[in-house]
Amino acid sequence: MTTPRTVLISGASVSGPALAYWLHRAGFAVTVVEKAGAVRGGGYPVDIRGTATEVVRRMGLWPRLRQAHVGPRRATFLDAAGRTVASLRARADEGEPRDLEIRRGDLADALHGLVRDDVEFRFDDSVSAFAPAPHGVDVTFRSGRQGTYDLVIGADGMHSATRAALFGPEDRHHRYLAYCFALFTLPNPARLDRELVLWNTPGKAAALYATGDGADVHGFLTFHRPEPPRDALRDPDAQRDLIAEVFAGEGWEIPRMVTALRDADDLFFDTAGQIRMPRWTHGRAALVGDAAYAPSFLTGQGTSLALSGAYVLAHALAAHRDHTAAFAAYEDRMRPYVTANQALVDEGGATLFPVTAQALEQRDARLRTLDALPSARPRPAHTALTLPDYEGRPASSSGVTRARPVR
Repeated sequence: MTTPRTVLISGASVSGPALAYWLHRAGFAVTVVEKAGAVRGGGYPVDIRGTATEVVRRMGLWPRLRQAHVGPRRATFLDAAGRTVASLRARADEGEPRDLEIRRGDLADALHGLVRDDVEFRFDDSVSAFAPAPHGVDVTFRSGRQGTYDLVIGADGMHSATRAALFGPEDRHHRYLAYCFALFTLPNPARLDRELVLWNTPGKAAALYATGDGADVHGFLTFHRPEPPRDALRDPDAQRDLIAEVFAGEGWEIPRMVTALRDADDLFFDTAGQIRMPRWTHGRAALVGDAAYAPSFLTGQGTSLALSGAYVLAHALAAHRDHTAAFAAYEDRMRPYVTANQALVDEGGATLFPVTAQALEQRDARLRTLDALPSARPRPAHTALTLPDYEGRPASSSGVTRARPVR
């Protein structure tokens, strides 16, 4: 009996569990390591569009995720004084929705539930060192454990530690897009219900987004900044101070939002940026999802690329016993799709956040002519990838195939 190839995946958010699912179907022994103590619940809504919808259908997740769809019923746009520019209802879905918008935590729970009985998950741990071995990769974990794997995959997000260890510092691969943003939750006294309220002034925006009628609402603050605030990126207190400084003196709900983020225990602050790399593979290691090709939230395609990339990488590894050939096939198939989606930021990807007064007025003038939100416009980039047929063996839940014994 052939010993299954062993794969270590770093990251248990979206691309990691998705890749684990498809690799398990192909007979690989998969271990997923995640620095968090459990699957991360909650979180802001994410989109699944185009090719990625076919990926989740092939995983059998479409019915569950369809039930979790939380697209807004109304979007209200406000000017700097908090006055309504336009309040637009969403167009009713005619039959089955083409794309989905769901809470990130709902997607993570669905993916984990699909593979938790077949794949080894190690939470509250991470990789501290990699070393080439004669026929694999020796890995040392933060916990002190050690193991040897045939392949290592970094699926650990835009600020990937796997990428830094194998491909060098993030600055080599990061393209800054001149925006900073903060996400957090705050009380919902107005009881907004599946509604987006967006406030704009040139170079700044704030939003309240309710995915239901609960006691909390998602808060979003973003602002244009020509150079990244490097000193604040690793310092939560500095992030809060920077946001308070940028939005000082603004009206509407801004003072309440700034006060709320001071105490928020789920504040996520980052810059809008992309990861652009000439190669996503190195030796017996590869990157997938945001670790390899984060497109930025301005494209709305990060989750879709993560799901599609996991499928394509798993297919390539299943189709080619030699990892070098598999990695080449993965790069060849995915790169045009990634390039097309990353280019969306240069095709009006920031139209919700105009930087100049003229651009903001032009956008508002268009909004005033509408009586409903435009239907989501399919873009060629969303479906620029044709999925290969996957012929891995059917997944089972009879038990977990473990990697080589850990020392």
